[in-house]
Amino acid sequence: MERHQISLYLMAILAGGVVGFLAPGSATVLEHSINPVLGLLLYATFLGTPFASIGKAARDFRFLSTVLVLNFLVVPLVVWGLTRFIAGDQALLVGVLLVLLTPCIDYVIVFTGLAGGAGDRLLAAAPVLMLAQMLLLPLYLLLFVGPDLVSAIDPAPFVEALIVLIIIPLATAALTQALARRTGAGAVVMSLMQALMVPLMMTTLAVVVGSQIVGVGQELGSLLSVLPLYAAFLVVMVPLGLIAAKRAKLDIAATRAVVFSGATRNSLVVLPLALALPGQLDLAALVVVTQTLVELVGMVVYVRFLPLIVKERRQQPA
Repeated sequence: MERHQISLYLMAILAGGVVGFLAPGSATVLEHSINPVLGLLLYATFLGTPFASIGKAARDFRFLSTVLVLNFLVVPLVVWGLTRFIAGDQALLVGVLLVLLTPCIDYVIVFTGLAGGAGDRLLAAAPVLMLAQMLLLPLYLLLFVGPDLVSAIDPAPFVEALIVLIIIPLATAALTQALARRTGAGAVVMSLMQALMVPLMMTTLAVVVGSQIVGVGQELGSLLSVLPLYAAFLVVMVPLGLIAAKRAKLDIAATRAVVFSGATRNSLVVLPLALALPGQLDLAALVVVTQTLVELVGMVVYVRFLPLIVKERRQQPA
């Protein structure tokens, strides 16, 4: 499954879309399933985070600082420029901001590894990236859409997402790792969750797409306007990631990881936030789902071509 996971993810999206179209009444059930399934996926993801060596990862200052600067200083400037084309539509604007301002912390690790990047470094940086985006996202929204719109957004779903999707899975993963070092049962749980990573990602993608695909079809005319923005983001972030990594003098594997981190977004995690927005912003959730569909195609392209752009340096003959 790991060797064929990209194909399996695309099949899961297709299956979710088929179920959503053929059984539109299932959308409500699928939507309520997003948080539990996503929480399990993040628990499995965090289980792979080497908590015992997070201090060491934090001391990898060049890599961590490069990823943080790229995602929280460079990306917001790029997003601000891209969103000027849709600034007049608040629902589109908020949806694009929610998804493009939040770096991915789950399947980015998979795609980075497939492209020969330092997925282990991104895995160790995942908790830092997640906490940073949860703290900074309200500030970015305040700057980009103004206090009037931000005040209309209920903060409760954000707090709930932080607790249910981050704190609980993270704490549970740390506890499981501690048990695995002392008991056989903990080791069995870790092995089981590792084996379930690909099925959990497939289930999450299928549930998300199945719950929203009818809405995407109904609002296709409006959503077409964000497709060029998402495609442009994927293109622009390649040279920007390469420049950031070069300035930090990172190695080849770390450079590829930086590019992937700058380009992949946290659509699965921010979707529950978008679904909880006020009624006048209902379209924002579909904008987030649309980004997922565009990004997964982009990741297939990245995996194929980024290793050709960022090549291993050959040793010169003596």
